[in-house]
Amino acid sequence: MYKHGIEVTERATSFPSPLSTKYGVQVIFGTAPINLAENPAAAVNRPIKATTFEEAEKALGYSEDWEKYTLCQSMYASFKLFQINPVIFVNVLDPQKHVAELAAKAYEVRGHQAIITATGVIAETIKVSAQIQAARAGSAKTGEAMTAEEPLELANNVDYVKSYDDYGQLVITLLSTSAAYEAAEITAEGKKLDPEMVTEADIIGAYDVETGAETGMEVLRQVYPKHGIVPGILMAPGWTENPNIGAALQAKCEDINGAFRALCLVDLDTTKAKKHTDCKKAKTDAGYDDEHSIVLWPRVQKDGKICAYSAVYGAMMSYSTAANGDVPYLYPSNKELNIDGAVLADGTEVLLDQVQAGDLNGDGIVTAFCDSAWKSYGNNTGCYPDNTDPKDRWIGCRRMFDYVANYFVIEYRKRLDRNMNRRTVDDIVNNFNIWGNSLTAAGMCAGLYAEYRAQENTIEDVLNGHMKLRIYFAPYTPVEYINALMEFDIATLESVMAEEG
Repeated sequence: MYKHGIEVTERATSFPSPLSTKYGVQVIFGTAPINLAENPAAAVNRPIKATTFEEAEKALGYSEDWEKYTLCQSMYASFKLFQINPVIFVNVLDPQKHVAELAAKAYEVRGHQAIITATGVIAETIKVSAQIQAARAGSAKTGEAMTAEEPLELANNVDYVKSYDDYGQLVITLLSTSAAYEAAEITAEGKKLDPEMVTEADIIGAYDVETGAETGMEVLRQVYPKHGIVPGILMAPGWTENPNIGAALQAKCEDINGAFRALCLVDLDTTKAKKHTDCKKAKTDAGYDDEHSIVLWPRVQKDGKICAYSAVYGAMMSYSTAANGDVPYLYPSNKELNIDGAVLADGTEVLLDQVQAGDLNGDGIVTAFCDSAWKSYGNNTGCYPDNTDPKDRWIGCRRMFDYVANYFVIEYRKRLDRNMNRRTVDDIVNNFNIWGNSLTAAGMCAGLYAEYRAQENTIEDVLNGHMKLRIYFAPYTPVEYINALMEFDIATLESVMAEEG
């Protein structure tokens, strides 16, 4: 084509460049359409690490039905909205347990293909049959041959092959070598996933003392031994609106693997908290008052799809950590969420002003606020206002205390079992203080250093192989409120008027 003139073309919106984190890793519990996974049996109650959307989809499957398959909310938020990795997914939907019968039903064949319109169909359980024309001997009177339709059970990879389309529906493609190739319809039956059978007990999980098997949130213990990753953010989008599940998640935040600690994200139920003045009671009733919890309200919306606020907030917080030296010193408030709006579960739009959003923050609730763009809004953990200790109430301070504690465990576990002498003590203290000084110099905290006090390490402690250190830490609090006092400058006005005269 001959071109003469001006042309403007558009490209899809660019998302942030992919980033990787070590200290802001999300561990997410929920359900996934594992019938679409490459190996469904390997995707149940196991910590699955994914670094790309394609990797997550391959291991767990993906569906646009975020209400039924809750892990897909975080797949989209983490890999599409923010492009942050890695993410740990724990799917509790079990194809041996959470299934329903797919009753025998006839499906029309077009172009030698039939689509099983139900979702969640487990391909390996499907049985397919078709009516085919079969010749029979003629009648005694006429002696003419007769034809009749007879049912034929079809064999996978002989008469047909199976695949899933872009909507997660199973497609049966008849092979040309099959006697049923020209069939106008087929009959199929089998089993399908039933995510509605998943209960709070499945998400909370348990430890089987006889087999040693761990399910649900108990799988958290496996994350570090299996992947060498310290859990940073615990989540169960779509599930923590249930207070029992949220309480169980809060209880998992400390003493992970006997050493680590993390924050958790919990959502308030928007069917109960329909306006901002309902949230304080909903939070109190749910018992969301832990210093390691971030309480979120309401839900959010992107491209017409509604998801739990925690799915997007967790991805944003993880990305913000990675983008700032993988140190969680910046507060995840007033950060863009890359969403289209805030809504209730039924899609009702939620539009807060600064006063209403501030009221929620004063109750220890983080919300979403539109200020030229949709942003996170709130700096307090769930323990506020009952607990005002700065290391507990401020999200940034709490994260930094957890970060330093987790770093100390990982870095100095290497020095365990050395000889208990001054060289070992000085090595640990000096090395830690060099690191602390680097954080201070970078403006990531006001100060961080360790001390060894001989009077606190008795001979009895030394004989038992115990060392005690003191760590002093001063992370920054947020600039949450600015007050500017304005007054009429009469002197300036008089001066200007005098000059004009």
